[in-house]
Amino acid sequence: MKATEVGAVMTTDVVTAAYGTPLRDVVRKLGEHRVGGLPVTDDEDRVVGVICASDLTRPRARAAVTGSWWVRLRGTGRRLLRALAGGRARTAGGAMSAPAVTVGARATVTEASRLMTAHGVERLPVVDDEERLVGIVTRRDLFRAVLRTDGDIDRAVRRYVLGTALWLTPRALAVGVEDGVVTLTGQVERRSDMQLAVEAASRIDGVVAVVDQLSYRVDDTRLPAGTAPALGETEETVPGR
Repeated sequence: MKATEVGAVMTTDVVTAAYGTPLRDVVRKLGEHRVGGLPVTDDEDRVVGVICASDLTRPRARAAVTGSWWVRLRGTGRRLLRALAGGRARTAGGAMSAPAVTVGARATVTEASRLMTAHGVERLPVVDDEERLVGIVTRRDLFRAVLRTDGDIDRAVRRYVLGTALWLTPRALAVGVEDGVVTLTGQVERRSDMQLAVEAASRIDGVVAVVDQLSYRVDDTRLPAGTAPALGETEETVPGR
């Protein structure tokens, strides 16, 4: 089963700011579009940074904003703009966080989620192979993509792991799923099949972790190059062992 890619769940209509966009226009865009942050792009549409509400509260922007930034923007916009005018930063480029943490459109939603967690961000600009902006993905987008019940995951494991990856019947192995954690139990023919099962299960959307309780009959990872056990042979009967 192919994991869901970021390109399938991202938003393509992205509100951006140019490096030289005045901070008052950044504030206006954040408020009008009700977004928490904007990618900052250069003349070739490459992402050079990200500016969000928290960047406007830093000393370099002199925006002494507390509490909900959206409430402040709605209720005291003029006061905020006066505060920004007193700071050193005048443009998006001067107040942005850089370098930007981005993700490729072909990355999986699981990879994007891990990237967000590692960097403590709630959104990622999505770039193409030439690092140009093509969209943006939020944690909420990723959550919706991987939101699956344990029953959905169980059926996916039996279909795509047992059926497609291993060519086994749906009941050949015991599959348990609890809160997204998959437990695989039983015996497969080869050790490489065991590794394949675990890797394939971990790629299914919604799977949090895979507990490996599998055993194998033949350790084909230790056989001499070009040697494979005949049907019915165990690794102890393979010539040369």
